[in-house]
Parts: sequence; C-alpha cells; structure tokens
Amino acid sequence: MNESIIILGAGESGVGAALLAKKKGYDCFVSDGGKLKDIHKQELDAAGIEWEEGKHDEDRILKSSLVIKSPGIPEKNELMKKIRAKGIEVISEIEWAYRFAGDSKIIAITGSNGKTTTTSLIYHICHNGGLDCALVGNIGYSFARQVAEEPKPWYVVEVSSFQLDDIRYFKPNVAVLTNITEDHLDRYDYKFENYIASKFRITMNQDKNDYFIYCADDEVTMKYINKFSILSNPLPFSMRKELLQGAFIKDQEMTVNTGEEKFDMSVFDFALRGKHNQYNTMAAGIAASVVGLRKEKIKDAIQTFESLEHRMEKVATVRGVEFINDSKATNVNSTWYALESMDKPTILILGGVDKGNDYSVLDELVKEKVKAIVCMGVDNRKIHEAFQNIVTVIVNTSSAAEAVHSAFQLAEKGDAVLLSPACASFDLFKNYEDRGRQFKEAVKSL
Repeated sequence: MNESIIILGAGESGVGAALLAKKKGYDCFVSDGGKLKDIHKQELDAAGIEWEEGKHDEDRILKSSLVIKSPGIPEKNELMKKIRAKGIEVISEIEWAYRFAGDSKIIAITGSNGKTTTTSLIYHICHNGGLDCALVGNIGYSFARQVAEEPKPWYVVEVSSFQLDDIRYFKPNVAVLTNITEDHLDRYDYKFENYIASKFRITMNQDKNDYFIYCADDEVTMKYINKFSILSNPLPFSMRKELLQGAFIKDQEMTVNTGEEKFDMSVFDFALRGKHNQYNTMAAGIAASVVGLRKEKIKDAIQTFESLEHRMEKVATVRGVEFINDSKATNVNSTWYALESMDKPTILILGGVDKGNDYSVLDELVKEKVKAIVCMGVDNRKIHEAFQNIVTVIVNTSSAAEAVHSAFQLAEKGDAVLLSPACASFDLFKNYEDRGRQFKEAVKSL
C-alpha cells in the first residue's frame, strides 16, 4: 500500500495510530513539534516507523493523503490551517482505530464530568460479567494500539470532545453522554454551542439498532437534544422523575429498566459515594443491561468497584484529618461535585492554570462546607477575589508539599483536606497525575 499517512503528535494515541498503520501495511510518518518520550522513540524504531521531533517537515506532510491528528492540536495551529487548505482528510485516532475494529462492539462514553469514572465502572461491570473487553481511549491506553496488538470483541472507549471533532464513521453500539458543562471553550471559539455540538457527535452515525444513554436532569443536554438527528434508542436516567425506560433513583433505590432487563438496587450498596456518582452508576447500569449482562453480575460489580486514582481518592487519615486526592478535577464543575459529596468540614486546595473559570458556582457549597482555602498555583488572584468575602482564611503556596503542610496546620481532628483544584496543572506540574502523586507523597511524609 503506497498511501502515505501522516500522524501529527507522538503521544500515546499517535504512537498507537502509527503501530496500527504499519501493521495494516501503510507507509506512515510521525511528526511531533515537541519532544518524544524515550519509550515512544523505542517503539517507533522497533516497528521501523519514521519519526521527527521538535519540527514539522511541511513539504512531506502536505503531500499526504490522510492526517491522523493528536487531540491536543488545536485547529488554529498554522500547520493545521495549511492541511485544511489543501483539502487533506484529517481524522482522530479513535476514527482510525474504528476503521479496523471489524465486527467488534463499542461502548463509548463522553461528557464534561464523570466520564472517566463512568467508563471505568462500565469496564469493571463488563469484565466481571464475562465480556472479553478492553478499556481504551482518552483514559490512557490507545484504542488503535489495542486494535493493532490485541483485538477484542468489545471495547469500552472514553472519548473526549477533541477526539469526536475528527470522526467520520465512528459508530458506537452504545453511546453514553454523562452531562455537558462549560469546558475547553478556548478550543471552540468561546462558543458554548460549538462544544455542545461536538459532544453530540457521539450519536451522529448511530442507527435504530444502537442505544443512546443520557442524563434527563442535565439542562444543557435536554435543551439541545432535539436539535440533533438522533436515530438510536434513547435511554435516559434521572433522580427527578420516574422513567419507564432507562434508570431512575427514588427513595434511595435505583431502578434500571431497558426492556431486556429490569432490576432494583439500594444506593447504599453502591461502591461509589456522592450524588454525582449515583448518576454515573445509573449510566453504567443501563449500559451493562443493554449489552446483555445478567442483573446479578451488574449488581455485584457495582458493589465491588474501587474508585480511581486522582478521583476522590482517599489517601490517608493523619491524626484524625482525612486527605482526599481529587487532582483530576480540572474544571469548576468537577470541584462542585467533589464538594457536594463532602460530609466533613473541609480545607480546600484550589488553583493552577485557570481556563476562564467562573468560581461563583461554588459559592453556596464553599459557604456551607469550607473552613479555609489553600491556593496552589503561580497566579492565585482570581481565587482570592472569588472567595475573600466567603472564607476568612485563604493562603498561597507554590508546591504540593507546601500546600499539604499548610492545610494540615489549618485542619483539626475530624476535618478533611480536599485537593480539588478546578484548574489545569501545567503551571507547577506535568499533568494532573503528577499533581496527584506529589500530593499523595506529601501526605505520606507528614
């Protein structure tokens, strides 16, 4: 095959796309404007795939017939503008993987909040229920790599809006949309509608044999749902009303009814705590039901699921003070959900790279639950301005260790220290995982 494929960006998804292209006999070239990790260089070399770092060979790129673009590259990038102007087809790695997934079935999950937890819970239920499945996508393991190295009959795929922007044929058998709140607006010309349309692309190729699971209590989803032509079977979930199809919670009891399977379960048996996790559990329960798993298996897996690293992760209790790592909360809504589930007086660690945050949505919960705020970022002015009239103690720190020490000194026995930054991590850390790990190390050395 002489078709020349360019892969822009050599992170996990780019390398996975390259390995799949090579396996299928394509001539491919990987180009990254930044530095490649050593492990990725070794993998590409071992597979005999050409690559470059720190630059882009524009002549070569603009002669290609297909570009597979990393989700991190924005459309306003100069090279992307030239690629678009030449009319070269641009797709995402999940689209590329889908084209070689054959008859495999796909459960795809997107949403502004809760998608990683929901994806992991669905995978846990499916895996425990005996499905031969893989957990892939935005959650950290490339979908294309999985298809290249160990194809499975089932894939549970976490999908970001950036990945959905560049799909053409990607068609999940089961699509889950957890919710839509303002996020990443810098990538969508600061138009919320563009971001909303991006999320609904998860349904665009579905037909009457597929399922669309969504939150009937999410105002944005419900306001826009009829603006898109959705042909799949709707399965909503709600805490506000009883539903004939889908799932609802009433009087602390979850009912799931998909037509195929119906079961009830007490929310007190859920492994995951907090109202937001009750929504995530309803979505997962519906998804597991429509793929044919038995209710006993589903209920058992919901009870045994362990929460994720960096997502409301209990780290330790030191002299009666509980430390919780929610480093994955990179936007205000995630922090809202975290605070909403807190049942102890809380010292809140906030801060990082602000993505145009409106902190006022946190006002009520901060008033009710937060004793002090510890800022952990290079520029903390916005946090001070937002909360100076609500919280009497707000301190600045410039590292995870300093933030943990300050919070511990402000806390009393019976309190909790919650790292839920509401911001991206790139000012002081490599990513949210690095931030979470440094927080945990600092707690353990107290």
